[in-house]
Amino acid sequence: MFFSKAVVKYRIPILILTVLLMIPAVIGMVNTRINYDMLTYLPEDMDTVIGQNELMADFGKGAFSFIIMEDMSNEDVAALKAQIEQVGHVEAVIWYDSIFDLSVPMELLPDEIYAEFNTDHSTMMAVFFDSSTSADITMDAIREIRSICGKQCFVSGMSALVTDLKDLCEQEEPIYVGIAVALACAAMLVFLDSWLVPFVFLASIGMMILLNLGTNFFLGEISYITKALSAVLQLAVTMDYSIFLWESYNEQRGKCADHKEAMAVAIQETLTSVVGSSITTVAGFIALCFMTFTMGRDLGIVMAKGVLLGVLGCVTVLPALILILDTPLQKTKHKALLPNMGGFAKGVVKVFPVFLVIFALLIPPAYYGYSKTNGEVYYDMGECLPQDMAYVIANSKLAEDFHIASTHMLLVDADVPSGDIRQMIDEMEQVDGVKYVLGLESVVGSRVPIEVLPESIVSILKSDKWELLLINSEYKVASDNVNAQLDGLNAILKKYDEGGMLIGEAPCMKDMIETTSHDFQVVNTVSILAIFVIIALVEKSISLPFILIAVIEFAIFINLGLPHYLGQSLPFIAPICISTIQLGATVDYAILMTTRYKSERIRGAQKKDAVWIALSTSIPSIIVSGMGLFAATFGVALYSNIDIISAMCMLMARGAVVSMLSVILILPALLLLCDGLICATTAGMRQIKKSSNKSMEVTAK
Repeated sequence: MFFSKAVVKYRIPILILTVLLMIPAVIGMVNTRINYDMLTYLPEDMDTVIGQNELMADFGKGAFSFIIMEDMSNEDVAALKAQIEQVGHVEAVIWYDSIFDLSVPMELLPDEIYAEFNTDHSTMMAVFFDSSTSADITMDAIREIRSICGKQCFVSGMSALVTDLKDLCEQEEPIYVGIAVALACAAMLVFLDSWLVPFVFLASIGMMILLNLGTNFFLGEISYITKALSAVLQLAVTMDYSIFLWESYNEQRGKCADHKEAMAVAIQETLTSVVGSSITTVAGFIALCFMTFTMGRDLGIVMAKGVLLGVLGCVTVLPALILILDTPLQKTKHKALLPNMGGFAKGVVKVFPVFLVIFALLIPPAYYGYSKTNGEVYYDMGECLPQDMAYVIANSKLAEDFHIASTHMLLVDADVPSGDIRQMIDEMEQVDGVKYVLGLESVVGSRVPIEVLPESIVSILKSDKWELLLINSEYKVASDNVNAQLDGLNAILKKYDEGGMLIGEAPCMKDMIETTSHDFQVVNTVSILAIFVIIALVEKSISLPFILIAVIEFAIFINLGLPHYLGQSLPFIAPICISTIQLGATVDYAILMTTRYKSERIRGAQKKDAVWIALSTSIPSIIVSGMGLFAATFGVALYSNIDIISAMCMLMARGAVVSMLSVILILPALLLLCDGLICATTAGMRQIKKSSNKSMEVTAK
C-alpha cells in the first residue's frame, strides 16, 4: 500500500511533473526520424544489402530513378538534364548527350538501345543520387526535380515512392489520432457510467502516448508504420487499465471512509490486476522483436514501451486526475447503458453444446483460409499507395511506354574482360522478361571501343573495383515471375563472376519474401510459447493455457482467413504483426473470465454455476474492452489511403470483435466440456469433486 498511498499524497506534484515532461517529449517526438523505406530493415549480411553498400562506397551512388519526358524536343530535354544535374545530391544523369553531342544523330546508338530509351512521344533518362533511397536529402532532391520538370515529366523509383509515402503519411497521421480519439471517446460514453470520465481517460492516456513517442528519440529512428499505429494501438490496448481503475475506485468509495482512501485501495487492486494483464500484451509485442526483418523489432519495442507507460500512467497520472476532478466526475455519473447480462449468460451456458459444434465446424475452413492468406500477401510497396499518386502514375507510364516494370543493378568485377561482359549480357537478355541489359559494352556496341567514350560517362558505370550494369525487366517487383527471373540472372552472373552481386528493389524484395516467410513462423511460435507460459503461471494450470490460446487462435484463424474468402490481398507485414498483436491484446478477455470461473469453482460452485457467474460478470468488461479496440482502429481503417495502415487497422478492429465473440460464446462451452480436466490439472482445484450435470441452481437476477 506504500506506493498507492504515496500516489494519493503526492497527486499534485505527479501531475506537475508529468506536464513538465511533455515539453522534452514533444521535442523528442519532433526530432525522431521516420523511416519510410521498408528495404532498410533487411539483415545487414544479405548480398543485396552488401551490394547496396558497395554501390554507395565505390561509386558514390545510392538511390536511382528513371525520368520520363513527354513531347519535348531534344534541346529541351538536354536543357532539363543540365538543370537536374545541378540539384543537390544528384550524382549523375545519363541520357543521349552523356555519350554523344546532340549534333551526332541518335541513330548511331545500337538500334535496340535507341528503341528502349525513346518512343514516338517520350524519352527517358536515368538519374543516380549520392545518397540512400530514403534519406531526407534524397526526398528533397526528388521534390526539387519534380518542381523543375513540371507536368510533362514523371519520376519513378523507390525514392519517388518513399517521398510520396512520407508526404501522404504526414498529411494523414494527425487525422488518424483524431479519429481514434473521437471514436474511442464515443465508445466509452456509451459503455461507461459517466459523461466526463472518458475525457479524463483520454487526457491520462494522451500524456503517456506523448511520452512514448518522445522517448522514441533514443531509438534513433522508427518506421512510418510504427509511427502511424503506435498512438492508435496504445490508446486501444491501455484503455482497459483506466476502466479497471475507475470501476475499482467506485466500488471502494462505498466501502472506505473517504475518496482518498478509496483511491489508495483501488490503485493497489489495479496494480496487481493490470500488471498481470499487461504482461501478455507486452509478450505479444516483444515476440515481434524476434523477426530477422527488423521492422518487427521497431514496432515491438515501441509498443511494449507504450504498454508499460500505459500501466504507469494508469496508477499515477489517472488517479491524480480523478482525485482532483472527483466532484464533477461524481455529478456527471449516469446509469450504465449495458443491460444485466445474467439472462444472456444463462442462455449461453444452457445451449453450450451448440457452440461446441459451431467451434468444431468452423475450425477447418478458418484454418484453411488462414493458411492461404499468408501465401496471398503482396510485397510491392507501390500497391499500398492511391492510384493518383505521382509515383504510381510514373510507374504506369514506365510500364505502358517502355514496358519496364522493374530495374535491377549488377555489380561485376572490373577485371572481367569486356568480351566476357558482352557474352554475359547476351545470355542475360535471353532470360524471360528481361528487356535489355545496359552497360558500357551495350551502349557502344561491339564495333565501337570503350576508349572513345568520355571519362565522365565511363566513371558513372565503372570504377577500379566494379562495373555497374542496369537490367530493365518487364516483370513487376515481388512477383513470382521476377523472382524466377532473378534466379536465372544470378546463375548467369555467378558463371562469369563468383563475387558479382545483383541488387536493386526486386532482389531486395525477393530477400524480404524469404525472410518474412520464416519470420511469420518464428513470431507465431515465440508469442504462443511466451503467452502459454504466462497463462500457466498466472492460472497455475497445465490445461487452461491450451484452452485459452485455442480460443484466441481460433479467432485469429477466422480474422486472417477471411481475406482469402473475400478475395483480398494483404500487405506482407499485416499477418505477421496481427497474429501476435491479436493474441497478446485479446487473450486478457479469456484470462478475465477464466480467473473468475476458477475462483467460483474453488468456492464450491458447480461447474455450470461457476461458468454462468464468470460469464455474466465478465461480459461487460469484455465488451467495453473489445469495442474500445474496435473503435480506436476501425475509423482509421476506413479513412487511411495507405493500404498497409488501412489493412492492419481493419484486421485489428475485426480481430477485437471476433476475439470478443469467441471468448463470450466458445470459451464457456470449452470450460464446461473440460471442467474435469481443468480441475485435475490446476493447482487449488484438485480437491473439487466432479460436478454433476444438474441445471443451474443460481438464477439470473
